Amino acid sequence: MELKEKTEKELQELLGAKQKSLRLFRFGISGSKIKNVKEGRNIRKDIARILTEIHERTKK
Repeated sequence: MELKEKTEKELQELLGAKQKSLRLFRFGISGSKIKNVKEGRNIRKDIARILTEIHERTKK
């Protein structure tokens, strides 16, 4: 996933999708539906990468 090539709008849409998937992951964990418990860590890291790219662009 190359974040530097995406537009600001695409980053915002991707951020919303990742946050929604993290929310669904958390509900799945509480209901014992999710088998891969490390997936949440990867989703949180992706969200942090997207937010970092957005903040770097606003600083310039």
